Amino acid sequence: MIRFASPWAFILLLVIPAVLLYLSRKDRGGSIRFSSLTNARTAGKSLRHRFAWLPLITRIVIIALIVTALARPQLGREKVKDVTKGVAIEMVIDRSGSMNAEMEYKMRRLNRLEVVKRVFEEFLIGNSETLEGRPNDLVGMISFARYADTMAPLTLGHGALLRFLDTVKIVKRKSEDGTAIGDALALAAARLKTAEEDLARFASESGDREYEIKSKIIILLTDGQNNSGLRSPGEAASLAAGWGIKIYAIGVGGGESVSTVNTLFGNFKVPAMNRVDTRPLAAIAERTGGIFRLAKDEKSLREIYEEINELEKSEIESVRYVDYRELFVPFAAVALALLALEVILSTLVFRRIP
Repeated sequence: MIRFASPWAFILLLVIPAVLLYLSRKDRGGSIRFSSLTNARTAGKSLRHRFAWLPLITRIVIIALIVTALARPQLGREKVKDVTKGVAIEMVIDRSGSMNAEMEYKMRRLNRLEVVKRVFEEFLIGNSETLEGRPNDLVGMISFARYADTMAPLTLGHGALLRFLDTVKIVKRKSEDGTAIGDALALAAARLKTAEEDLARFASESGDREYEIKSKIIILLTDGQNNSGLRSPGEAASLAAGWGIKIYAIGVGGGESVSTVNTLFGNFKVPAMNRVDTRPLAAIAERTGGIFRLAKDEKSLREIYEEINELEKSEIESVRYVDYRELFVPFAAVALALLALEVILSTLVFRRIP
């Protein structure tokens, strides 16, 4: 749409009638008597005489263009900017040897880590049922066994995050096996504490994007009890609580289960007793304002994600505004060109001698 920033300038168009009145009075002069005008009528008009009105019309157009330029015409285009208020999420995934115990996933038997990874992908990207995905959240990932490792920094590029998720495997070396829940939670809390800095870096790489971190949470998935690391889960929870970070603790498994053992004589199913230490997990969730849930199968794990989905919602606020572009320059440029033309015509082609 077009608007004029200074419409009062159009009052100056009253100059045009004043100019016409002045010129009409100026052109009045004396008269000469002739005995007959017959020969003058038959002589016709020259090309110069036929276009004698051109300088006057040019002058009027110049005034109209200058007045229009002074009124500052502007072309406006409505734009919509999406301001996203998202959640910063650190996924903390246990990859210790006990996660090799099996669970059922869509009529198949997979180890717990694979089930955790697949349901996490549904939570992140969405499925055709109850999870719509988290496209507007800043998500990072940490895996742990005896040691905690950052697998992916906080990012809005979830496609890259899923590629990092594929690299999370059950620990193979006995020396690296263990369950360092406290260290993993402390690392996740430290990453979330600097989430604003990570967001600023992402914005500089991908272009300007309005984004606000609404809340910070850790989603912990483990099937064991803390037996490694420098920090206890309680100490890590105190750090998280002090930084305003909530922990959603999910115990994976529980009860009797089996795991597949590969031997020279083939693959065998052996019982795998699992003892999820529920009390410390419930305690760290309560201390930080989160929740603790026990997921014994794929269905209950998905239901927990659905619950978290409802508790931690992202928001998108559409801000509408009009971006105006100045258009006075073309009017002023044309007026300047016509002024030069009018001066040339008046002094050369239509020059008048008093």
